Amino acid sequence: MTRSTITDPHAPKPVGPYSHGARGTDGSVFLSGQTPIDPTTGQLIDGDVAAQTAQVFANLTSVLASANLSLDDVVKVNVYLIDMNDFAAMNAVYATVFTAPYPARTTVAVAGLPLGARVEIELVAMGQLNGADPR
Repeated sequence: MTRSTITDPHAPKPVGPYSHGARGTDGSVFLSGQTPIDPTTGQLIDGDVAAQTAQVFANLTSVLASANLSLDDVVKVNVYLIDMNDFAAMNAVYATVFTAPYPARTTVAVAGLPLGARVEIELVAMGQLNGADPR
């Protein structure tokens, strides 16, 4: 299988050797984790975990759009927090982004994230395959 990658010129540049996302042959789209980097400055935004979560979703939404997808196409979300005490604030922003039926989600605490971010989120979406909706 040849790797088909997704690159979004409007999203923050990757901070390592990875793509913004990759498309599977079954229509699945895997987005790399996004941190709260402002794409115009390339710097981590100031603010609490709610502000950081909002920036992360703005970045993810941009990458999805470059793949002709939206948050409505998301089937799985993985959230990484450096402090589980931030869960309620992250979850409040999350609740404004998705509507029922909600995607599956896992939230875990991690020892640290790139550039000192408080939150990182990655997701999986399903797109159309050869004009047919795989759902």
